[in-house]
Amino acid sequence: MASHASKRVLYAALIGNSLIAVTKFSAAAVTGSSAMLSEAIHSVVDTLNQVLLLYGLRRSARAADEEHPFGYGRELYFWSFVVAILIFAVGAGVSIYEGIDRVMHPHAVSSPTINYVVLGLAMVFESGALYIAVKEFNTLRGSTRWITAVRHSKNPAVFTVLFEDTAALLGLLIAFIGLVLAQYLDLPWLDGAASIGIGVLLAFTAMFLAYETKALLIGEAASDVLRIGIQEIVAKAHSIRTINELRTMHMGPEDVLLALSLDFHDHLNAGQVEESIFILEMAIKSRFPEITRLFIEVQSQSRHDEVAAADANRRTP
Repeated sequence: MASHASKRVLYAALIGNSLIAVTKFSAAAVTGSSAMLSEAIHSVVDTLNQVLLLYGLRRSARAADEEHPFGYGRELYFWSFVVAILIFAVGAGVSIYEGIDRVMHPHAVSSPTINYVVLGLAMVFESGALYIAVKEFNTLRGSTRWITAVRHSKNPAVFTVLFEDTAALLGLLIAFIGLVLAQYLDLPWLDGAASIGIGVLLAFTAMFLAYETKALLIGEAASDVLRIGIQEIVAKAHSIRTINELRTMHMGPEDVLLALSLDFHDHLNAGQVEESIFILEMAIKSRFPEITRLFIEVQSQSRHDEVAAADANRRTP
């Protein structure tokens, strides 16, 4: 379900940004506006980003094989990180460079009305794409606060488009203000200043996205809700004395690896332990279908603590 939601968001953004990019480049060519050119470059980068994220979604859906026994889910995280780099290097870099050049060599923008019409249409298109992204993100986050949901989200395809579209609307507003001030104050350099402002906005957006996707790329644990739910299921199993260790890691938005170390009661024989593990695994995967790989270690708590202490000593310099 999350994959379909991601694709819906990405296709909406791809269509919107493609149309906007063509319109902005046409307006920039006619009027010579630096802010409009920066916005056109911004839309091209966003369009390329959606293509990369769709490619990442398709690649991440491949089945596990001998070389990648845990699947390819993290490819989506990799391409999301590439998107953040593109926004910073191309979107922000070119916008700031173009803005500085225009501030140093200002000239009046011709046919400003065309820019205003294009910016208005772009705001409509971007608002539509942002509405779809917000709608899908609200479905995923439930009652969780916005900032908390973004920080804990495991689906970069959705929150990347969410922040891209938000930055795009803010960028359009900056361009509009810059053009209005440049025209009515007769200060052409303000058009270049608006371009610099758009570049700075993109740089901050890229840094935030890079930070969030980096955490997913190197491996993030599942949510507290999932971990608490697993503890509740294990607590109901009368054959288990205690949980020695519970480790989770997201291999993809809907692909969680779970490793459990459990201390079973000593009076159980091997067959009873095997049956208990089977029942436990079925219960966990039934409640949390996103757990695609589950490994259970049978070990007494005292032995587990001894191994953990030995490992800690080996890591100590």
